Order: sequence, then structure tokens, then C-alpha cells
Amino acid sequence: MIHHLNCASFRPLAGPALVAHCLLVERDQGLLLVDTGFGTDDLADPRRLGQPFRSLGRPVLDPHETAVHQVRARGLDPADVTDIVLTHMDLDHAGGIGDFPQATVHVHAAEYDAARRPRLTERGRYVPAQWSHGPDVHVYSAGGDEWFGFGEVLALDDDVVLVPLAGHSRGHQAVGVRRPDGGWLFHAGDAYFSTGEKERPRRCPATLRAFQVAVAAHNKLRLANLERVQELHAAHGDEVTVFCAHDPSELDALRGSA
Repeated sequence: MIHHLNCASFRPLAGPALVAHCLLVERDQGLLLVDTGFGTDDLADPRRLGQPFRSLGRPVLDPHETAVHQVRARGLDPADVTDIVLTHMDLDHAGGIGDFPQATVHVHAAEYDAARRPRLTERGRYVPAQWSHGPDVHVYSAGGDEWFGFGEVLALDDDVVLVPLAGHSRGHQAVGVRRPDGGWLFHAGDAYFSTGEKERPRRCPATLRAFQVAVAAHNKLRLANLERVQELHAAHGDEVTVFCAHDPSELDALRGSA
């Protein structure tokens, strides 16, 4: 079973409301999370998220939205979360890993390097305190197979694949999760922010478009990979359900179909 969670809400002064769309996957070998939103320690000390981020994004910081609370609310044990796959390590995606200290964290090698050794322009996006508990981290880089036209795709197992989609951050990746019906969910992370961006022609509110350019580690590469996401959605939309991390309409639609 796959649960669609909102693990952080944002109410920016400029632009639409946003969410942090995460997945909770029930597997025979244990529970798996794709991204984690904010964690309990972030809510206990919001200052560590930084004033610029809090002023710009205006996170709600609701304890009921933490992944650990939502795992328990479904009658599941947080200790059974064996794996956490991160699309990237931005503070609104990696904050909850400390609530699952037993879990193995899976992340692209370039992203892990960026988080541990950020450039000056990257320092505001990573919060080392979020992984100061010393999690077991598995990193991935080049190699792998082809998957719906994407190369160097690595399989975590038969039902979870890691798809390099750098640009938003240095080691940003998408995560494919097989649906119970045999199709796939494609968590595109922050490859785009508004559902209209996976369509052609691309549609996106001006504020979100500007924000994505401003925070991109490599904007030309981000746009090139966004085109690949558009191609996936256009050519394989009947097999692969594409969604991003922050669009609330996509979250609502997938919750309704789960």
C-alpha cells in the first residue's frame, strides 16, 4: 500500500500555497519513505531553519504533519521504517530523517557531497543538524539501467528506482515507485513546482518560475531535465503518474485515487 502524505505546508506571502508531498510505502521488508518534510526537531527549534527561509516560505510547522506522526496515525510503528529515499537534501525534504534513526537513507552522491560541503550559494538550503544523529547513508552515482528513456537509473529493489534529475540541486533525483496495479508513481521532487509545468506548453505562476531560477544549482540543466519529465508524462502518462513535491492539487488528486 502507498500513502500520500503532506509533511509540511507553506503559506508564502507571494505565490500559491505549497505542500511537501511525501510517500509512505508499505512493503514486506518494512516501511519506506520518499522524502520526509520537516521533523519534530525542526518544530522544536524552528530557528535552525533560518530566518530567510521562514520569512519567504512561511512554513506552518504543524506537528500533525510530521512523517512520524502520520506513520503512527495509520497504526504503523515508526521503528518499522527501514528506508528513506531522498529526492534531495534541502531542509524541507530531509528534516524528518532524525525521527527514524534506524532507517537507511538513500541519496545521490553529488547531493550528499553538496550537503556536507556546500558552496557559499548553497548554505541556506542545507541544515546539518537534521542528520547530526549519524544515519546510515547509502550514496549512488553513475551506472545503472535505462528506464522509460532515462539512463543511469538505479534500482533500490524491484519496486523502487532512483532517477538522476540534477539541476534544482547538485544531486537532485526523482524516485519511481511501482503502484499495486503494476504502473509507476514518479516522484519528481523539485524538478518542477506547479502541475502545469509537466505539460506542453509549460504553465507556471510567475512567482514560482522566478523562485525556481533563483534557487537552482544549475538552471540550464534543470530546464533540460524538466523537458525529459514532460516527455515522460506525454509519452507514458498511462503507465507513469508524474507529480512533484510541492503542488497541492497533485497531492489531493493522488490522495483521492489511493
